[in-house]
Amino acid sequence: MQRRFTTQEALELILNNANPCDSDGEDINLQPNSDSDSELSSDDATAPHLEKRARLESEPTETAKEGTVWHEEHVGTILRFTPMEPYAADGEPTAKARRRIRSRLQSFLCFITVGMLRPIQEWTIQHARQTEQTDWFMILHELMAFISVIILRGVTKVPSLRDSWSACLGNPLITGIMSRNRFQDIMRHLRFDDMFTRSERVQTDKFAAISDVWGSFVTNCITCYNPGRHITIDEQLFPSKTRCCFLQYIATKPDKFGIKFWVACDLKTKYICNVLPYLGKDPSRPSEERLSESVVMKLMEPFMDKGRTVTTDNFFTSLTLARRLLSRKTTILGTVNKIRREIPQSTRK
Repeated sequence: MQRRFTTQEALELILNNANPCDSDGEDINLQPNSDSDSELSSDDATAPHLEKRARLESEPTETAKEGTVWHEEHVGTILRFTPMEPYAADGEPTAKARRRIRSRLQSFLCFITVGMLRPIQEWTIQHARQTEQTDWFMILHELMAFISVIILRGVTKVPSLRDSWSACLGNPLITGIMSRNRFQDIMRHLRFDDMFTRSERVQTDKFAAISDVWGSFVTNCITCYNPGRHITIDEQLFPSKTRCCFLQYIATKPDKFGIKFWVACDLKTKYICNVLPYLGKDPSRPSEERLSESVVMKLMEPFMDKGRTVTTDNFFTSLTLARRLLSRKTTILGTVNKIRREIPQSTRK
């Protein structure tokens, strides 16, 4: 294998073996230049920068309708910024939840606590005594049994409520927990707030009939679980025909009437990380802020600044939202509606 010489070694070798008679009459100047190495290294160092600058200047650009300038780059191009460090952990219960959970009952009480059940018990008894029987009563364990029947009915699908207690179609667990008449009696009186102060509270809170219990439930969902890197956000229409000002009608949904919720879920476990009801126009939202951006920022607020990625559909995805999320160390992945003004014309075909 041939040996490679440095510049200094090559010049010394030439000086030691040079013969003046081999010259064509011109002076031979073979004195080594002390700056030769530095000049060479400087050229080598600046060459990639010059090449990169020339490449950037020659890149095709396109301006969107609202003024955003887009640059075309090839796959494999060196990034112009330092990539954000992604969130590395998988979804898991928080330390608080792990300390508390030792059984299924304790797992249930992580989300629906005794502090939430007691007001429900109080307001349900209040409604029953005001409307029907003055001696109507329900103990706390009976309320928990009622909720367990609701969960079991969600697992066991039957055509009607009556069929849940049917000998052929019903679930034996439901029959053993509570009679059908008692279940319907509790369902008729079930309330989540003080019926005498609701008219006053509803002036500032459209969700007043359940907002206290609902807020506690959502807080428990957030504090009991750390989602993984990927979180998805979408809408969910829960079937209902309750008379309220924010009832939605969506013809494309299987159940056309219902209350719409904005939901953020962990991608792998499908755990509900955060959820917001849609109550119509929000007066606290700035007029220049899109509804979709406001929803995403609110749902992702507890999970920002950690390198997570949020996945959305074309209703939510926009350039301004991507920039806002990036400023909070969060990235976005999703489809984009081609009518957005920040989208270049070439991508709308």
